[in-house]
Amino acid sequence: MNTFNKEERLCSRKLIDLLFKNGSSFLLYPFRVSYLYVDTAHKYPVQVVINVSKKRFKRAVDRNLIKRRTREVYRLEKQSQLYTSLVGSNELLLLSVQFIGKQIYDYSFFEKKMSGVFKKLVAAVGTNEMKKADGDN
Repeated sequence: MNTFNKEERLCSRKLIDLLFKNGSSFLLYPFRVSYLYVDTAHKYPVQVVINVSKKRFKRAVDRNLIKRRTREVYRLEKQSQLYTSLVGSNELLLLSVQFIGKQIYDYSFFEKKMSGVFKKLVAAVGTNEMKKADGDN
């Protein structure tokens, strides 16, 4: 399942606004990650949007290279590191990955950092699930 389908991309303006208004976030350089659980019908457990600042990288070629590398690492690692921990959840996880680095890095750097992002995200989502379970009792 190493695909990145249209249904896995976060395109809805309404959901993106909700993510940035009500979502939680953390920083793991060179990525800023925002996430939020919503009750919505979904085919995949996560919808993601990948963003690179035009202010920092003026040339579209550079922005596109960073987005391609980020998408490829996400595509290859999501199943083993992210989806396995989200199997039991009936909610949709909205995810924003913003590149805030100052330079273009090698693909291996992206792999290492995205792995760290997934670990931190799984830990953060796990603590949120525990809080929800405690609140229900």
